[in-house]
This record gives sequence, C-alpha cells and structure tokens, in this order.
Amino acid sequence: MTADTSLPLPPAPELAPETDSEAIAGGISDRAATQQAREQQVGQRPGTLTIREGSLKPRLFLISYSDSFFAEREYDSYDELLAYFQANPQLKHWLDVRGYNDLDLMQRLMRDFGIHALHMEDVLGDYQRAKVDVFDENRLFLVSRMTDFTSSLEIDDDQLSLVTGSNFVISFQDDYDDCLDSVRNRLRSGFSMIRHRPPLYLAYALTDVVLDHYYPTMAAIGDYIEVLEDRIFNGRPNRRLLSRILQIKKDIVRFRRLVYPEREKIAEILRMPEQVISEETKVYFKDCYDHAIQAMDLAESYRESISSLMDLYLSDQSNRMNEVMKVLTIISSIFIPLSFVVGLYGMNFQRENPDGTINHLNMPELYTPWGYPALLGLLAVIVAGQLIYFYRKGWLTNR
Repeated sequence: MTADTSLPLPPAPELAPETDSEAIAGGISDRAATQQAREQQVGQRPGTLTIREGSLKPRLFLISYSDSFFAEREYDSYDELLAYFQANPQLKHWLDVRGYNDLDLMQRLMRDFGIHALHMEDVLGDYQRAKVDVFDENRLFLVSRMTDFTSSLEIDDDQLSLVTGSNFVISFQDDYDDCLDSVRNRLRSGFSMIRHRPPLYLAYALTDVVLDHYYPTMAAIGDYIEVLEDRIFNGRPNRRLLSRILQIKKDIVRFRRLVYPEREKIAEILRMPEQVISEETKVYFKDCYDHAIQAMDLAESYRESISSLMDLYLSDQSNRMNEVMKVLTIISSIFIPLSFVVGLYGMNFQRENPDGTINHLNMPELYTPWGYPALLGLLAVIVAGQLIYFYRKGWLTNR
C-alpha cells in the first residue's frame, strides 16, 4: 500500500501583509506546549489524572461493525454506550472519545476498559511523543501526532492515543475535528478490509492515515518555500520575509521531531513477538514504516532547502549592500578630486602684500576674467574623465 495521493493538499499560505507580531505568532503553540510541560506538578504520584485547562467537553462516538453489520452513533450517556458495548461482545467496536474535560468519565473509561493509569495520564497530558506500550500481555497503547499546516504559518499537531483490546479500539483526542474521516468512510462503505480483520488492523489503519496526512502537510510547506523563494528573486527582501523564513525553518524542525518518534514507534511494533502482533498484521505496519521513512526524507530535504533559502536571502542582501556601496564609492570617487580643487582655491592667501606690492605666485587665476569659468570647465573635465574611466572598467554596468 502506498501513500494516499487522493488526500487534499492544503493551499500554501499567501504572503499577505502582516505585522512583526503576527509574523512570529506561529511559534506560540510550541512554546505553550513547553510551558504546559513546565507547569505540571513536579513529584506528583505516577498515574495521577489531571485535566488540562481549556480541554473540550467529551463527545462519545461508537462504531460497531462485523463482516455483515455496521452501526454508528454518538452517545450522550456513557452508561448507555457501555451497556450496548457489553451486550454485543460478538461485534468489533471503535470508541472515539473527543475531548477530555470530564475527570469522572476518564476514570470510568480507565476502569471499565482496563486502561493502565500511566497510559491514561499520558492521554490527558496531550503532549506525548509518539510511542507504543504493551500491557496485559497482548494489548497495545499507541500515541501518534496528527499534523496540519495552517494558514497562520505553523504546524498544528494534535495527539491521537489508541488503546486496543480483544474486540475494541479506543481513540482519544482533544479536538472535535481530525484527519480520520477516511477510515470512517471505509467502515461505512462495507467493502473495507477493516470490517473483516481483527481490531488491531483498525489501529493500523488509524496510524496509517495519520502518517498519510504528513504528506499534505509537507507538500504545503514545500509550496510555501517556493513562494518565499520567488519573493526573494522577484521582490525586495525585508525583515518580515526573514521572519517568515525563520518561522518555516522552526516548523520543519518541529515536524522532524514529530516524525522521528513515529518511525521508532513502528520499528518497535515490527520487533514485537507474534503473540502480540501477527506476522500478517506486521506486513501492513511495514508499509507504515516506509511512509515514516519517506516523511523523514522529506523533512530532511526541506530542512536543507530552507537552509539554502536562508543563504540565498543573506546573499541577496549582501549583493544589494554591495550595489549600494558601489554607488556610494563612485560618488565619493567623483567628488574627492573636485573637493581637492575647490579646497585648493579656498585657501586665503593674499595676493597683495602689506607693503602694497603684488605677490604674483598667490593664485593669479582669481583675478583673471575667465578664471571662474575655466575652473568650472576643469571640474567638468575631471568628472567626465572619471566617468569614462569607470565605464571602461565596468563599474557603471553589471558586467
């Protein structure tokens, strides 16, 4: 299976006018995540569940399916959902939890579905690196990072946490919108292999979709790099453009930090024993591994491209500065001899001595009828001679 090329490519953001504060706003989410990690209580008991401020109210979606059955519903009552789940053990279930702002509900989910407290703590932390853990011998806890390149010139990433069981997969995310609609549509169609395979295959499909959506993100970044490159060549680079180059460089570095753990996670899955993941399922995860490698290669390629773009910007600025210095040097070179001549004739040597005699060596040109026009002519000849010399040297042209 190759990457899904039918995924929509987000348009590259336009280089619209913006203020300096708007130009650097793209890094706020990353700094906020770092600040969030700093604000966590140090030394608290492992497995302590804490609801992050600003989390959304939970919405519960349940998709139940088998080879010949499909049902999909959003539940307002967790008790009703749990009753339906327990009454249909023969079906496979995908419980999609969107939003965390209900500590009691999170604790009940942890208890009813046998989720480890440390894993639920990672779910509610909402800023974990991609990873996989095995618990209860053959159950998996997986974390992935969903990405999108927004119009505000930043990579928006959300955590997707998966818990697998014998007949269910639970997904946790702190947003109502996600990139998983393609999996839902495949389940609805009735022709997908997901409905004929064990729940772990659904976990693979969700992981694969997350990886597939790295490509539109990188494609949007690549398009935006081309826009910046065109602006450097065709426009007049300024500090605002430099701030945008630095911001996209930070986004690429951040994207690489997201993809690298994803690759390591899938590599760890491939090393798991067969009683945890069958060889048949590992074949599909190998395809995910290939996608992660390709995303890493793209990230490295774009990182080199943005470094080259920075060098291009600095080189263009240096060339512009050299042009300015060349013009100023030519102007200075023209006026230096003129200043010398004018300064020479500005010396106040008296032609008439105190005794009334005439000193014929003290600037006799000052008293000749054509002295002033002759001096102006001399200055014009000097300027013309310099311009001819500069032109022959190629200093007045681009050659």
